[in-house]
Amino acid sequence: MRFQLRKCVNCNKYTLKEKCLKCNQDTISAHPAKFSPDDKYMRYRLAERYNS
Repeated sequence: MRFQLRKCVNCNKYTLKEKCLKCNQDTISAHPAKFSPDDKYMRYRLAERYNS
């Protein structure tokens, strides 16, 4: 995923790099997972979201 937007968890800045330029922490993908109507784990993800 070469040109995907990424987000630093530490300082909440967006970048295209694997490491944040400001705080040098690892970044995560800012994009949601692809939707699939056959999702076997949807029940668990929804339960996790609403039980928190």
